[in-house]
Amino acid sequence: MRRLPPLSSLRAFEATARLGSVTRAADELGRTHGAVSRQVRALQEQAGTALFEKAGTGLRLTPAGEAFRDVVGGVLDDLERGYRRLRDAGGGANVHLACGATFAMRWLVPRLAGFYRERPTVQVRLSMTSAREIREDGADLVLTWDRLAHPIRDEARAIRLGDVAFGIVCAPDYPVRAEGVRLRAETRIAHEYTPHSWPAWEAATGRRVQAERDLAFPHNGLCIEAALSGLGIAVVEQMLVRDDLAAGRLVAPCGFHGFANGFAALPATDRPLSPAAAAFVAWLRRMLAEEA
Repeated sequence: MRRLPPLSSLRAFEATARLGSVTRAADELGRTHGAVSRQVRALQEQAGTALFEKAGTGLRLTPAGEAFRDVVGGVLDDLERGYRRLRDAGGGANVHLACGATFAMRWLVPRLAGFYRERPTVQVRLSMTSAREIREDGADLVLTWDRLAHPIRDEARAIRLGDVAFGIVCAPDYPVRAEGVRLRAETRIAHEYTPHSWPAWEAATGRRVQAERDLAFPHNGLCIEAALSGLGIAVVEQMLVRDDLAAGRLVAPCGFHGFANGFAALPATDRPLSPAAAAFVAWLRRMLAEEA
């Protein structure tokens, strides 16, 4: 017989520990402040040790609370992933895909109808990752194309999908001056969480960019929108702006430079690639090759 506290108490503790506030935990869990507070207090009484202590007007984990938070957080993550896989399996053939929001909005979703025409019984479920952190979250496949920001620990596991090419883009009427290998512009648009992008592009192309100021955004999509609106020049991956280039909304004054170890899919480590996921990988690879 297992001697475990109620799941509701564990969820209340984990949310309070993660958010640092009973009030915020109650909001997230859809419970009252009093209910969450009672669950945390009951858990402490059952354990016979304090998990939180007062810190000004807030709460702070005790050493015992910190240790227990790591255990509970890991268990809840595993339980969530297991339940998601169980639910997905009950829903028939599907592919859980984790990818960047900009790639999903600008390239994948506009082309997804083609996959559904070929595989009408397969459901694609998307989870968003970010430049700050690539999270698998139980996904069958994680798509990545920026190896500088997110090196792949196990390259043998990566499924290569196609090449990547980065280049400078701007609005057609934005003033950019080329002086030999030097490129001059008033504003350089940067991504807050991938500061390596501009130096990497300069090192690969041998060009140097001189700008009077930098303008940073926390999202690739915002960087592209800033370039579209004429705010400055941005360095982006070609597939993300392919449609804008074709329509003349953006120009690439220096073209695009290919980078080794390009676009890849990382399959889950805890299960083999499903037939549905394999079909999606094959479709992605074909679509990328057709547009290369």
